[in-house]
Amino acid sequence: MNRRFALLAPLAFLLPLPAAAEKIPLGTISDYLNSLTTVEADFTQVNSDGSISTGKIYIRRPGRVRFEYAPPDRSLVIAGGQQVAVFDAKSNQPPEQYPLKRTPLNLILAENIDLSRARMVVGHTEDGTSTRVRAQDPETPEYGTIELVFTSNPVELRQWIITDDLGQQTTVVLGELKKGGNMGARLFDISAEMKRRGN
Repeated sequence: MNRRFALLAPLAFLLPLPAAAEKIPLGTISDYLNSLTTVEADFTQVNSDGSISTGKIYIRRPGRVRFEYAPPDRSLVIAGGQQVAVFDAKSNQPPEQYPLKRTPLNLILAENIDLSRARMVVGHTEDGTSTRVRAQDPETPEYGTIELVFTSNPVELRQWIITDDLGQQTTVVLGELKKGGNMGARLFDISAEMKRRGN
């Protein structure tokens, strides 16, 4: 190697590199999630079998979410009163119900989100365009994980991937978030929806 080039080589490392997106700190993400009181957005869902659904999501923290699926699906999922109810549009049977705490979605619907809790975050990475946080309930990790994907400047939740207790993944990609609107309690009332459907 040319000696002069060898002497200059270390200087190459001092040249400015293209700016990479910074990993968003967990504290900033916790503050952002806690600031979300009501959210409405279109969503696209990629199911574990590769099928795709679309619809509209309504979130009212703490503890409430409603997924309205677009035709031809017309299914409905409501979380409220610490329960999740899955209404099958093709069935006149009562909805399948289970406790909200059995789904990792519970982590972002909690009243006070603190991602710094011990054993809650099991992954925190940045890939150049987004920050990804994989979290589980430290008390019941067997219920699965939720991986949240954020962009920065400003911080915005873009999608999540839920891995359930069987290892199956469901991805929800969010459209533009409309925040701070007024949402009536009836949107998240499982009993009222059952009465409306004659269940």
